[in-house]
Amino acid sequence: MKVLAVSGSPRPQGNTAFLLDEVLSELEKAGIETGRIDIAQANIKPCLGHDNCAGYKKCLQHDDMDAIFKDMAEADGLIVATPVYYYNVTAQLKAFIDRHYFLYKHDISLEFKAVGVVILAEEQGLDDTLNTLVQYLDSSFKVKAHELVVLTGYAAREGDAKDNAELISLARDMGQTLAATLKGAS
Repeated sequence: MKVLAVSGSPRPQGNTAFLLDEVLSELEKAGIETGRIDIAQANIKPCLGHDNCAGYKKCLQHDDMDAIFKDMAEADGLIVATPVYYYNVTAQLKAFIDRHYFLYKHDISLEFKAVGVVILAEEQGLDDTLNTLVQYLDSSFKVKAHELVVLTGYAAREGDAKDNAELISLARDMGQTLAATLKGAS
């Protein structure tokens, strides 16, 4: 079994990354293979919005998305993590989400046995960001919103998550819950 984590944070060592690593650590302790993609470090071009996208056999963009889609197709579970930037997902994650339009237009829907969402905000935007991610997951994959494992919280400054015992506990609980879900689905 494998869980792929997609981090939308432009800070590979920031609060979101720290909590995501806590979730992944719990999965690894449970014997589940993990992988992580830092979207900000990947070469992902924005969707070009072709009117005839469904007519193309392959997306016309040549970047890392083909490899990422392959990794996603091989995973049993998915975690999407993002800090809140201007009341929603980061620009990097939005470009990644938009690129799923090709799959949608070709009626390709990946299926996961366990899905998690990690969202951290400074003050506001948790609800809007969660709504965006739920809509993305519902339209892109065979996942029901009530089956999601969600971790939301607040971290105002870089490093705040490392000092927040409650967030760390929630991240570890999320990892354990996802592991139990995956093992129960086998």
